[in-house]
Amino acid sequence: MKRLGLIVNPVAGLGGRVGLKGSDGEEIQRRALELGAVSESPERAGRALEMLMPLRVQLEILTPPGKMGEDVVAPSGLEARVIGSIRPGGTTADDTITAAREMQRLGVDLLLFAGGDGTARDIFAAVGLDLPVLGIPAGVKIHSAVFATSAATAGELAASYLRGDVSALREAEVMDVDEEAFRRGVLSAQLYGYLRIPFRRALVQGVKAASGPGEEAVQRAIAAEIVDGMEDDCLYILGPGTTTRAIASRLGLEKTLLGVDVARGGEIIAADVGESQLLELVRGARAKIVVTPIGGQGFIFGRGNQQISPQVIRQVGKENTIVVSTPEKINSLGGQPLLVDTGDQGVDEMLCGYVRVVTGYAEQILYRVSCFGAT
Repeated sequence: MKRLGLIVNPVAGLGGRVGLKGSDGEEIQRRALELGAVSESPERAGRALEMLMPLRVQLEILTPPGKMGEDVVAPSGLEARVIGSIRPGGTTADDTITAAREMQRLGVDLLLFAGGDGTARDIFAAVGLDLPVLGIPAGVKIHSAVFATSAATAGELAASYLRGDVSALREAEVMDVDEEAFRRGVLSAQLYGYLRIPFRRALVQGVKAASGPGEEAVQRAIAAEIVDGMEDDCLYILGPGTTTRAIASRLGLEKTLLGVDVARGGEIIAADVGESQLLELVRGARAKIVVTPIGGQGFIFGRGNQQISPQVIRQVGKENTIVVSTPEKINSLGGQPLLVDTGDQGVDEMLCGYVRVVTGYAEQILYRVSCFGAT
């Protein structure tokens, strides 16, 4: 029998679609729930477990009670052993740390966790480099390199490791940002340590990389290309990032650096919006989405821009999605495809294929977009 530890952070990702840029802290979690947020981590953990079904006869899963794991494993058909306890009414970082240490004591072969960078920090605090772990991406800000590219690939890689098909372990960075500064538009990332993860290049994401200091001129050229093609009666949903901010600057407007803004007719008509506002704005309107890949990772949807949800993307359409990127950012991918991980397999598959990427003024390339929901 192989032993797999599973920890689910039930509040991971709560703030994403409602535009809160994180889920750390009880106050933010309360606000997110008031705005109608729904945690996606249980569903994503369940999707990872589906990939482990071929091992069900030889696999025992150790998991905390209730929403930290038991509720996810129960309907899967996999064998579960519930360990420890959690406080009624909510979970804390201490619950994650305690569960991880108990799993280490009980000798799990791999610890699989669903959450974001904050959860990765808790796992690092608990086990450090002493236990192989792997993250199921379920947070808002996922800068760390300890996560698989999607829930499905997390399950696929975990299964390969437990079967012995993948034996390589890699020390991967645990990164996190100051959420309060993040909400003020200041990105301050810090390295907290390393975790050992099973490694297969195509199945794990890289650490998020910042834009280089020499990219401003190229961003201005990209902005000029986009602005010259703008139509007055069309909504432009501008995703986060310095490249999209350059587009607003070209219009003489100030953009929310780390949020999603909507422009029309040369004006910002809605700033720092969430999913519900976007759905209202695009209903019955002509709209386009402008996004830029995350440096070092290549994600265009599903990391840091969850406000542009599958429902929004479906309404606007793939044909009305504009990808902008500096050549430096594309080159940093080393030939790896752009990625999507929206949480909706149908939308991910719709976005797959080749997309035009604006890389300068009157300059475009065709680049492949890949999703991992159908592995």
